[in-house]
Amino acid sequence: MKPPTVRHLLAAALACAAFGAHATVNVLACEPEWEALTNELGGDKVKVSSATNALQDPHRVEARPSLIARTRNANLLVCTGLELEVGWLPVLVQQSGNGKIAAGQPGYFEAGALVARLDVPGKVDRSDGDVHAAGNPHIQQDPHNIALVGAGLSKRLAEIDPANAAYYQARQSDFAARWNAAMQKWEKAAAPLKGMAIVEHHKNMEYLMHWLGLHQVGTLEPKPGVEPSAAHLSELLADLQRAPAKMVVRAAYQDGRASAWLSEHAKIPAVVLPFTVGGDDKAKDLFGLFDDTVQRLLDGAK
Repeated sequence: MKPPTVRHLLAAALACAAFGAHATVNVLACEPEWEALTNELGGDKVKVSSATNALQDPHRVEARPSLIARTRNANLLVCTGLELEVGWLPVLVQQSGNGKIAAGQPGYFEAGALVARLDVPGKVDRSDGDVHAAGNPHIQQDPHNIALVGAGLSKRLAEIDPANAAYYQARQSDFAARWNAAMQKWEKAAAPLKGMAIVEHHKNMEYLMHWLGLHQVGTLEPKPGVEPSAAHLSELLADLQRAPAKMVVRAAYQDGRASAWLSEHAKIPAVVLPFTVGGDDKAKDLFGLFDDTVQRLLDGAK
């Protein structure tokens, strides 16, 4: 066989460069909202899947062999952070052997680092339940946070895949324009909700309440992560006789028995919110998520 000539080597290099410009970035999102956002920003330059779905608790995930394989092949890991995935993500990354996406590496993107955090505790005491030292991690409930994460994520995609940087920038600009217009629509529609009192199942609606001006007067869980007890629900019902709520709200992945009980006895609607993309048939993408969330709250307030 003849040794390769300079011309052959140059042709091979150009072929590799052309392939790199069109190569797909493999992205593993920890939650469905970041899968949806990455698809908005990455288009056909990314291949994205989520480690969780809308009908499971994102705090608790099993490191199945198929998930380990997806983690091993990922170029970019997009997660909430703020200790939301602390119970499973470090083990998953370790088992995958993929150091490129370890915390602190360019292949690891933490959405929670880009937003103003709510419920940051002054101290952490395990007797208070599942309290996150870094603050409440359920940041996707405020669309302003989605906008901030989108801007940061598009820059990270460009760093991971510089050949397509202009493509990501253009998609980010388009998404931001559509998203800002949608936020104005949602905020106008949700204006009647401001100041409304609600009961939530778990302290995972804080960013939604902060955005819309809702007021929480109780939780079905006596402490974060502790299942509702009959005694606590009876106490909560008594409290609502003095300070009524307009509705009781839970996420689609949460057990509905406690909210149904309180709804029946307090004579208030039980409202199920999708919480993330895929939480119901209408929340098929980020826009559908907030369309449906606002409408469900408005329906519950009637």
